[in-house]
Amino acid sequence: MSKTSSPRAPQNEVMTTTHDTTTKAAVIPVLVYEDIEAAHDFLVGAFGFTSGGLHRLDDGTVVHAEVRNGDAAIWLHGVSPEHDLASPRGAGASHGGLSVIVPEVDAHYARTRAAGARIDSAPTDQDYGLREYGARDPENHRWWFSSPLA
Repeated sequence: MSKTSSPRAPQNEVMTTTHDTTTKAAVIPVLVYEDIEAAHDFLVGAFGFTSGGLHRLDDGTVVHAEVRNGDAAIWLHGVSPEHDLASPRGAGASHGGLSVIVPEVDAHYARTRAAGARIDSAPTDQDYGLREYGARDPENHRWWFSSPLA
């Protein structure tokens, strides 16, 4: 790899930086909800995430929540016009979604369906080596759950 002192590397050049390599790098998705507490409870109850906690103001209003899949966190943020953050609830199209690897996709699908989640597609073996299904949460975020094919 080459180093460059310019702020932008040419397209064929890789920029390098120095970091403490003893720290794990992480990407934490942030999903926006109109009702953070209801979203948290749904994600834990229907999708089987573990709770990372609810953060409340003194008046009890939930302003942030976290759910976890193993070591991976997902932050739940409230609608915030001042930051141009909106829930996809009522949107005609989706901006994207999250793909989550689970140990047993068929059992996960059964749990999710029994909890009343909107199912977009049933578990299907994919050419790219996963068995996968699609679902939505109550505010229309898209989710794909999959397990590697044996």
